[in-house]
Amino acid sequence: MDQKSKVRHIALSACIVFGAVHGAAYAQASEENGAVVATTAATAVAAQTPTAAASATSASQTFVLTPDEAKQSATGNVAELQQMIHGSDIAELRTTYNGSYGASLLFNAKAMTYYVALFQQKNFWRVIKTQDDARAEQIYRDFARQTAQLSDVEIRRTRLEAQKAYTDRLVALSQERANRLQADLNVAHEQQTIVNSMQQQTRAEAASLAQQKAQAQEQLRAAQRQVRDLQRQLESGLPAH
Repeated sequence: MDQKSKVRHIALSACIVFGAVHGAAYAQASEENGAVVATTAATAVAAQTPTAAASATSASQTFVLTPDEAKQSATGNVAELQQMIHGSDIAELRTTYNGSYGASLLFNAKAMTYYVALFQQKNFWRVIKTQDDARAEQIYRDFARQTAQLSDVEIRRTRLEAQKAYTDRLVALSQERANRLQADLNVAHEQQTIVNSMQQQTRAEAASLAQQKAQAQEQLRAAQRQVRDLQRQLESGLPAH
């Protein structure tokens, strides 16, 4: 083996060793960060899902439930609170409404337990149970913020519906007025046509009457001439006064 071949062989061996070391380090880093990667991927998928639950997750990015609290919302807290809500043991401490969404802080004095509920149209969505009053207040404030964010689109839709209904009423009123004005204009046109026809007829009648008057006057003058002639003839044989 010549000198150049030995150099290439040494360089190739070094590359193989470096690759093995780098692969081991990468595998260890992947194992340590696997939970973070999985959590990030799950968050990204949830953020792309157009559901109310996904919106709530997005709204509470700065607030994280403990593992125990995260389990609670899926292990019967909703049913437990629904059973207790109609009794006398539970007291409502705070409630926030935004649109059809709401958050409530409730307290069971007998068990010294707080229930923090997120609901929509009075249907419980998430319920967290804790005996830590500060933690309960913190969760309640976060749920209240979520209701404000979740209701934004709903409130905007309500306002747009009202604006559209108002505009529709204005259009209807304007159309009604336009119809009345058009009816008045039609009546005016019809009346003008009638007046024009009557004027034309009256002018024709007046012209005819004028002609008849002229003829009558001519007949009168002829009759008067005849009377004078007859009068002269009658008086021609009589002695003068």
